[in-house]
Amino acid sequence: MSEDEAPETKLTQTKRRWAEQGRFLTGRISRQGTDRLPPGQHLVKNWPVLDLGQQPVVRPESWRLDIAGEVDSPASLDWRAFQALPQTNNQSDIHCVTTWSRYDNRWQGVSTHDLLDLVMPKPSASHVMLSSYDGYTTNLPLADFAVEDAILATHWEGEPLSVEHGGPVRLVVPHLYFWKSAKWVNRIEFLVGDRAGFWERNGYHMRGDPWTEERYSGD
Repeated sequence: MSEDEAPETKLTQTKRRWAEQGRFLTGRISRQGTDRLPPGQHLVKNWPVLDLGQQPVVRPESWRLDIAGEVDSPASLDWRAFQALPQTNNQSDIHCVTTWSRYDNRWQGVSTHDLLDLVMPKPSASHVMLSSYDGYTTNLPLADFAVEDAILATHWEGEPLSVEHGGPVRLVVPHLYFWKSAKWVNRIEFLVGDRAGFWERNGYHMRGDPWTEERYSGD
């Protein structure tokens, strides 16, 4: 399925309407490091599930990650090759644009730093595009993809990621809204310049900083 063929669901219809209405915007100013909870967010203890209406079942033995674009060493990694990369454990908060946040999530996987060391982005690379097995895409500035606590996660709270939460591999970029942390990742393309992904084409912000409420394209 291509990114333009993602199914129309009640969630996509609702989130487009939120973008048109500017839903959840508070106008309150908060900054990471002074306030742990971004403006307009509330804490949850569970982990809500949001997707495009389908959850592709991808077994580790058939999973593959292709890395292409503006890199010196393009790569195509199967599960064994991915697991052979340095493994990282870290802990971070997550913040969803639908206003929930969850503190102190424990992750295991491959840090984006180690992935960058493998493929070596060219000086021309400024952004990345993440693609997923369900046809989802999302864009990120390379500087955000490369932050210290960003991780291509395979485990959450000591257990393999479930299908509903993006297993076998999802991106986690804690300092941006969670739609930027693509589930079921199967391709990372390094770009010269920015390009909108699925939600970005549907009214959502190109970057998505929770502390400045970059929820929608006009923010």
